[in-house]
Amino acid sequence: MDMLNVNGEHVNELLQAQAHVWNHIFNFINSMSLKCAIDLGIPDIIQNHGKPMTLTELVAALPTINTSKACSIYRLMRILVHSGFFAHQKLDKNGEEEGYVLTNASRLLLKGYPFSVTPFLKAMLDPILTKPWHFLGTWFQNDDPTPFDTAHGKTFWDYGGHDPKLCNFFNEAMASDARLVTSVLIDKCKGAFKGLKSLVDVGGGTGTIAKAIAEAFPHLECTVFDLPHVVAGLEGRGNLKYVGGDMFDAVPASDAVLLKWILHDWTDEECLTILKRCKEAISSHDKVRGKVIIIDMVLIENQKANDQATIETQLFFDMLMMVLVTGRERKEEEWAKLFYAAGFSDYKITPILGLRSLIEVYP
Repeated sequence: MDMLNVNGEHVNELLQAQAHVWNHIFNFINSMSLKCAIDLGIPDIIQNHGKPMTLTELVAALPTINTSKACSIYRLMRILVHSGFFAHQKLDKNGEEEGYVLTNASRLLLKGYPFSVTPFLKAMLDPILTKPWHFLGTWFQNDDPTPFDTAHGKTFWDYGGHDPKLCNFFNEAMASDARLVTSVLIDKCKGAFKGLKSLVDVGGGTGTIAKAIAEAFPHLECTVFDLPHVVAGLEGRGNLKYVGGDMFDAVPASDAVLLKWILHDWTDEECLTILKRCKEAISSHDKVRGKVIIIDMVLIENQKANDQATIETQLFFDMLMMVLVTGRERKEEEWAKLFYAAGFSDYKITPILGLRSLIEVYP
């Protein structure tokens, strides 16, 4: 039987509740420990070792470590093993000694890995992007459009337009993500490009996705469309070209328009404008049924036990959109409402990109 405290509450329940609160207070320690491991180059050191790496070998391979702090590497690795970024493996059959190995998650953090999420991690955990979280409570009580604005005195887009570091971080993060998304698109969603002769990648940044699509589908004329300062100096070739402009004003005419991770950055009103511009851009050829191809999250609603981690990550992204920009993540009916309001007649959702979906929208 639980002990009762003076207020008549169960002590065990109180202690469990306290542990729950503590766990959430310190959730950031997982991400900051991971950032530290990347700063020190630990995933690459273990990968290059070629076999399970003992703590002694790992410390020896970190020449920049202050010797008095070498003993603390064990503690850093212990939390990262617990959070699934490294694992222990026996070095021999006797199982006397163990070494560290990578997990699927830490393979995504290797420098040379084409789908590396390291640029995304470095961008999101940079003080420029973590500072606004301290202003979330203040923002709820003021007139600023975002907590980013409260923290920095300008919008995320204005800041990025004038700060090469943030602009570079952001473009690198988007490019690394685009490589992974594109490989899945080209491998599993070939049908989405069937019959198309031209495609415009709106907000396509430095052109990572459009380049890959242009290579995979040589008959498809691909255009990267982004703000003039983003595409300045970038040269297309073959069936790929760069065009500067503003998606709120007009989008170049084509059979299809691609919006990867664009609409979640904007309010419903702004999305409506973007979607209307996209609808105007889709050329109405006799043979080709034009469409808008969207890559974004569709929030999961049915709370199945096995969906909990996915739901949490999607909700994290929704909060991220609220803190950095004026956007949001959307449920299927919220997406549908936008599509119909913009004058589209139908849509199809294919949940093929992990946390995100491929959404095809038809006029």
